[in-house]
Amino acid sequence: MAMKQIMLTPEGLAALEHELEDLKSVKRKEIAEKIKVALSFGDLSENSEYDEAKNEQAICEARIADIEVMLKNVKIIDTDDLNDENIHIGSLVAVMVTMPNGAKVEREYRIVGSNEANPAEGRISDESAVGKALLGHTLGEKLEVEVPAGMMTYEILGISR
Repeated sequence: MAMKQIMLTPEGLAALEHELEDLKSVKRKEIAEKIKVALSFGDLSENSEYDEAKNEQAICEARIADIEVMLKNVKIIDTDDLNDENIHIGSLVAVMVTMPNGAKVEREYRIVGSNEANPAEGRISDESAVGKALLGHTLGEKLEVEVPAGMMTYEILGISR
């Protein structure tokens, strides 16, 4: 089975590479030291520090493996290749959101691959309901999107890189 391509902006790629380097060079050493200290306590059958350090090691190694697989399947989104006519992964989109209660609020979203999504920072995934709905649309269009809070209307006010 072919692995799905991981869409990343250049910034997302740099962040992932930095995380991998940190896990390999810093976190691994910290965990190894915790294991060494826990081993010095003796009896492993009742040594919660050892169990905790081994669990932390397993989580760290799994994350390293995940990142390495992602990096093998990464596709960089070159924002220079994007136009401002319609919305793509990498686009910065200004929208007027009409809530189910009729309230209106202006929002700005950067459409990114799912690995870079961080809604609190306005970075929404191309696989999310809103991100998927916005893709391909143009300036001035209005679209309705079903979200957990109900049906929302999004009017596209601006598209940029």
